Parts: sequence; structure tokens; C-alpha cells
Amino acid sequence: MSQPPIAALSGVHKSFVEGAGRRVLFDSATLAIERGVVTAVRGRSGTGKTTLLNLLSGIDVADAGEVLFEGAALGALSDRERTWLRRTRIGFVFQFFNLVPTLTVLENVRLPLELGGARPGPAGRRALAWLARVGLADRARSFADRLSGGEQQRVAVVRALVHGPQLVLADEPTGNLDGDSAREVLDILTGLVREEGASLVMATHSAEAAARADRHLEIRGHRVVAIPPPAGPAGR
Repeated sequence: MSQPPIAALSGVHKSFVEGAGRRVLFDSATLAIERGVVTAVRGRSGTGKTTLLNLLSGIDVADAGEVLFEGAALGALSDRERTWLRRTRIGFVFQFFNLVPTLTVLENVRLPLELGGARPGPAGRRALAWLARVGLADRARSFADRLSGGEQQRVAVVRALVHGPQLVLADEPTGNLDGDSAREVLDILTGLVREEGASLVMATHSAEAAARADRHLEIRGHRVVAIPPPAGPAGR
């Protein structure tokens, strides 16, 4: 028997106040995110890619319909419960890294573990082991802003995965990187997600990034629809 999806949208409506009116991003949107699958989400700027990630993580709450995570309706959870879910079950990778510049690389990676209740000693050892997996153990004591853009994003990937999330959400993870650095980060991100058996939802404008995915979606007409994969090799 197949497992239920890690996350799902069912008849979701989401809009925002814009000027004197409301801007609709999703109208009766339905989507299932399968376990262990890398999913690429594409769409024109402003169509709602970031909002979709926010809905899946409970940062934004649907106006109508249901968003489910591991079978639980996120709209029925309190703010504290949704925050705890994000800290323990979901990982995030952002376009601009979002590392804390006043913390070392090791402290940045250790942070989600400690926020999830881990003791400093075990958290530090796990963080260092994960940095070794991406070739950055020797930069553990460096401050994050002393690293190159590609190195910072590798740290951000590790930070997103170190606590063992079941769902990883990546918002334009290569949008701030040059070609070689982008390819390296994509290799690391998709490779580690697959090794860990997690699900990845990656919002991207990049055809090269989308080509790494198992499933391809596009936000179109206020809904999320399946589309063919981009032309070219998958690059795995």
C-alpha cells in the first residue's frame, strides 16, 4: 500500500489585500506532495510560488480549503504548534542564504537542532558531521559572511537538513549563484534529500534546477498543474 502524501492542498483559496482590492493567488488549488519525491514548481513572478511554500509550511494560512501536513490540518493548529512543526519536521533553503552573520558556520548549523531541543554537545557533533558531508568541516569556526556565496548556500542546505526534516522547501535556491556554484549546490541539495528519504519542493525559474526534479508543476490560473519536464538531461 502506498504511503499518504507528506503534504497536500485541498480546495485552497488564498488572496491578499492589494491597494483597494484583493489579489487572488490560489482558487480551489489542489496538490499532493509525495514522500521521497523532488518536486519543481515553476511559474511567472508574482503567481504565488513563495506563497505556496508558505502554505505548505503553515507560515501562511489558507482563506478556505485545507492544507495538510502528515495528515494534520495546519489551519487547525495554533501558531505555537505550527512553529514547532517547522522547527522539527520542515527544512528551508532561501535564495539569499539567511545565515546569521554574527554566528560561526558551526553555530548556524547547530541552531535548528538546539531550537528543536537538542543539547549543545550532541548538536555540535551532528552539525560538524553534516558539514563534513559537504566538504566544509574546515570552515566550521569561520563566520558565515566570510564564505563565498556558494559556500554559504552549502551551509544553508546543511542547516535545512541537519535536524532530519521530512519536507524541505527551497525558494529559488540557486537564484543568487553563478553557474558552477549553482550546479554544485543543486547536486548537494538533491543528493542529500534523496539520501535522507525526504521530500523536496523547489520553487525555481531555472530550467537546470527544474531538470533535477522527479515531478514538475506550474502555477497557472490560480491553480497548481502538472507540466512536462524541461528538455535536456536530468543532471543527477
